Amino acid sequence: MSPTLLTVVVYLPALGALAIALLFGKERENEIKWAANIILFVDFVLSLFLLRGFNFDTAELQGVTRAEWIPAIGVEYFTGIDGMSLALILLTTLLGSIACLSSWTYIGKRIKEYYVYLMILQTGMLGVFIAFDFFLFYMFWEIMLVPMYFLIGLWGGQNRMYAAIKLFIYTLAGSVLMLVGILALYFYNHSVTGEWTTNVLAYYQLAIPGDLQWWVFLGFFLAFAIKVPMWPFHTWLPDAHVQAPTAGSVILAGVLLKMGTYGFVRLSLPIMPEASIDFAPMIAVLSIIAIIYGALVALMQKDWKSLVAYSSVSHMGFITLGIFALNPIGLQGGVMQMLNHGVSTAGLFLAVGLIYERMHTREIAAFSGLGTVMPVFATFFAIMALSSMGLPGLNGFVGEFLILIGAFEWNPAYTYWAVWGIVLGAAYLLWLFQRVMFGEVKDDKIAGLSDLNLREVATLLPLAVLAVWMGLMPTPVLKTLEPPVNAIIERVHPGYFDGSDVVPPPLPSIPAMESTAAAEEELDDEAVAAANEAN
Repeated sequence: MSPTLLTVVVYLPALGALAIALLFGKERENEIKWAANIILFVDFVLSLFLLRGFNFDTAELQGVTRAEWIPAIGVEYFTGIDGMSLALILLTTLLGSIACLSSWTYIGKRIKEYYVYLMILQTGMLGVFIAFDFFLFYMFWEIMLVPMYFLIGLWGGQNRMYAAIKLFIYTLAGSVLMLVGILALYFYNHSVTGEWTTNVLAYYQLAIPGDLQWWVFLGFFLAFAIKVPMWPFHTWLPDAHVQAPTAGSVILAGVLLKMGTYGFVRLSLPIMPEASIDFAPMIAVLSIIAIIYGALVALMQKDWKSLVAYSSVSHMGFITLGIFALNPIGLQGGVMQMLNHGVSTAGLFLAVGLIYERMHTREIAAFSGLGTVMPVFATFFAIMALSSMGLPGLNGFVGEFLILIGAFEWNPAYTYWAVWGIVLGAAYLLWLFQRVMFGEVKDDKIAGLSDLNLREVATLLPLAVLAVWMGLMPTPVLKTLEPPVNAIIERVHPGYFDGSDVVPPPLPSIPAMESTAAAEEELDDEAVAAANEAN
């Protein structure tokens, strides 16, 4: 797989934002919209080409680019992807394109600034999934925070500044604690190896003492738990979702929340395996509380968007439960559910945004009979709601089923309590659907609503197709996730798959530092030699 293509996919949105900022005046609003949508759609199409030449049978990094950056302190530009990163990159480019398209009529002020921030945010999110140097990872992690702050603070609802500041403070506090943990690893690695490095894979090879693992794990845990967000660190999320513009909610639910769970899987488990095992029961309890609490609070909401926001708290609890089951089925289900939640919840927030554009209210009591007036909208909303509640045949069922199996293998009691979250999820989603879609159309304003236009269908159709495809044919996604998941399980439980007590070699190995061009030339030479030998 070409490292150049991976680099283009990550940085194209930022380059597009720079081009819009420099080449377009504020008065050219229509041209700015077209340019932003074309750039992000092209970025999505290019990301699909990452599938070509990708080896789905290995956990080793592919498309690797390594170069010295700040050699005095051991910082390098080190990027690459495995199957898990690839899946999340595809989800991010898809949702970025959809979020941009959904903003066409929703955003009516400061058009230029809005699309610039949205595209910078896209590069920040993609960068997190490819970074394997802690300095680079932390830089992308912080870059995401700034544009999201402005998207909520400038284009959000009535209490947008409160929500934006709360998001900023919560996330920044967690980021600082993660930075302290990174520095602890940095100095410990030097004390053991004599080398200054911020290479993430180098830390995979360390045998870190248990007490240091505990403290570093806690620093990382708080950063990632806030991002997820886990109970009781969740209070910023409903405010951010309710006040954010539609595109902000789509990106926040579809991608940004996954940064926390991705951090657990990519950093906490392989670098601090002993601490991960020790803290797993605590995280399981917090996850179950989030599952039930989030569902109960969602059941009581009167605001349509607030209901979907609290449902995210519940569903993210399932993901963390699966991850910290620390077995292949649970972990694979947790990562799969990261993708499923991104699809279904993004679709629900899109649906809420489409109704808000028409009615300028999200009060559930203000709606009835929408299914009669807007049958196309009702169909898409039904698919997304059923996907979210885990109906068999749709994507949500696959992830939740694997998580429950993994949790049962770990401790049956965890599965018993988690199942109630599924029951409550069906209750609040079906009750919402019944209230807003069925019944008589008593409001003349509702009677005059138009159904979805072609642009609006284009935002929901890909998500509906994915929900059905991933529900009926999950094997391609699961096979993509299997090698990196198994590598992490081997790191946490050495000898897990063969039953031995022998510590396996660190996975994945650190690629040699060489130029991208040289690497591609070597691959070409090997291909030619193989062809000659075959002839």
